[in-house]
Amino acid sequence: MSAESKPFGHSTRLPSLEKAAVWIVLVVLLLVAGLSSEAFFKLNYLTNLLRQAAPVGIAAVGVTFVMLLRGVDLSVGAVISMSAVLCALVMDGRPENLWLGIAASCVCGALIGLANGILVAHGKVSSFIMTLGMSIVVYGLVQVGSGGTARGIVSPGFREVVNSRIGGVLPVLVICLLFAVAIGIFLQSRTRFGRSVYLIGANPEAARLAGLPVNRVTVVAYAVSGLFAGLGGLALLARTGVSGTNPGAGMEFDVLAAVVLGGTTFAGGRGSVGGTFAGVMVLFIALNLANVAGLPFAAQLIIKGLIIIIASAAHSWIGAGSGGRKQE
Repeated sequence: MSAESKPFGHSTRLPSLEKAAVWIVLVVLLLVAGLSSEAFFKLNYLTNLLRQAAPVGIAAVGVTFVMLLRGVDLSVGAVISMSAVLCALVMDGRPENLWLGIAASCVCGALIGLANGILVAHGKVSSFIMTLGMSIVVYGLVQVGSGGTARGIVSPGFREVVNSRIGGVLPVLVICLLFAVAIGIFLQSRTRFGRSVYLIGANPEAARLAGLPVNRVTVVAYAVSGLFAGLGGLALLARTGVSGTNPGAGMEFDVLAAVVLGGTTFAGGRGSVGGTFAGVMVLFIALNLANVAGLPFAAQLIIKGLIIIIASAAHSWIGAGSGGRKQE
């Protein structure tokens, strides 16, 4: 095997330390949180925390695939907003429009992601610039569609079912989050698409020379990201009950923080959906701790930014250390 082919062959496996890091952090943080407030050790509180995290967690599943390809999707917050507003407008308070509203949101999210993917893959546009521009466009469309005010009414039963608890314990919204994570793990580990994502993200040129459909996989990854962001918008609408004007504004930063925390780096080829789920938990436990401590919203923004910076630096350090050990 040549020197050039080694990184390509080893790229689908995370170093053990990098795999375990976020889970270790999660356990330690949960213990610290429990010592500061015993509420963190109560099942009802933890399920409420997961319910609160569902919109971000669902969207983060899709963004994981984009970041595995060395890309970034800054449009997810706007897609979440569009999905929630569109669903409420289509439902219009009518029971017969329930599934039409859900379908419209999913299709809209997937189409926005598809547009991102086509322009990134075939137009050779930077993913950062492309998705930032798309985010601004979508936010503008949401403002036009909503008229700057909360419009639309959800269908009867939509919120009641999604916010109910099975057996009086487990919220349906949490089950939706876990189902989304399970689908993401299946795509990542059991499909040709998932394997291709890792190989392309680790070494795009080697993947292209090996005959992998780099452009097609890129387009599909962005479409998947848009679809999961659309589902995240539905989760947000179910949780809040109102569409607002731009209800998902700023959520892209929560999503990116969770994905980076979970071990998916901007370098591509390393990370996992399971790690992203753990990253979501770490993020929301940390923010809930900030609330318990009485920190203002501005301080929480600082915490989010520091989480992205520190997690990115830590994973880069771990990855560099692992690479150095392999070469030795």
